[in-house]
Amino acid sequence: MRWFYFILLLTTSNSFAETSVEYFQNGTQHTLNGHSHKSGVLYEAKNSKQTLHLATLDWPPYIGNNVCNKGWVYQFSIALLNSKGYSVYIEFLPWARAVRNVELGRADILMPEYFIEDTAPSDYVDGKTRRELLGLSNSFKGGEIAFLKRKGDTDHFTGNLNSLKGLKIGVVRGYQNTPEFDAMMDNGEFEVITSVDDLQLVKLLTAKRVDLVIGDPQALKSSVAYSSLTKPEKQSLLSSIEQESIPLQYNSLYFAISKRAHNWLLVLEDINEGLYQFNNSGEIDRIISATNTQCE
Repeated sequence: MRWFYFILLLTTSNSFAETSVEYFQNGTQHTLNGHSHKSGVLYEAKNSKQTLHLATLDWPPYIGNNVCNKGWVYQFSIALLNSKGYSVYIEFLPWARAVRNVELGRADILMPEYFIEDTAPSDYVDGKTRRELLGLSNSFKGGEIAFLKRKGDTDHFTGNLNSLKGLKIGVVRGYQNTPEFDAMMDNGEFEVITSVDDLQLVKLLTAKRVDLVIGDPQALKSSVAYSSLTKPEKQSLLSSIEQESIPLQYNSLYFAISKRAHNWLLVLEDINEGLYQFNNSGEIDRIISATNTQCE
């Protein structure tokens, strides 16, 4: 028996435009209408267990205030949590601030997150690892991690990260990338220049301030396409960059729950149960397809 069927609807006007999500669970239709609340959007569930405060980022094409339907990850996350009986307050922030807020317990859930190694140190709580502060859910669909270079440059990455020692590499502050790369970065084996977001990362590359940037190529290019830059500026940036021929790896996505959140273990259990149901019924693929179809 299918658990969920989704129809995703959107009204677009401003950054906090209501985005409604309609879904069926056990044959019953549910309609969720968001409304502006504090500095984000609140979706209220009937007979709500509790309100979960989600911290996220503008990361097109996956999620973003200016992305059509706010992106499939937004739609998926709101629907999943509401299907488990939670109201959701979702707030868009610069990534480093989103990470800080959740690690300090000022928000409940960080998403979408990459896998966090057990040894990854927190930038915000001295002497603590990120996994001591955050509970990581089971995974859901993600994307590729690779290096981008200036168009026409020879490839630097040979498949072995040691080939990059001594290079200047641009990274978004607070991002996890891959365990090996992050460990080498933490050990100072690359010269790292940090940016606040993917768009600034692309600008660092085209301005020749770094030799390479690391990230999801889809997200890096979409950060330009969805930006407020003029059309000629966008074309100039996009025509100046290209992906290196050898990707690093495929990165799944996760929810990271603050261990300071109320009932965090129960929240984690509910999320994992919802992920199983969504995966088992094929609804993640349906949401991605529906979002993409509506945004063509």
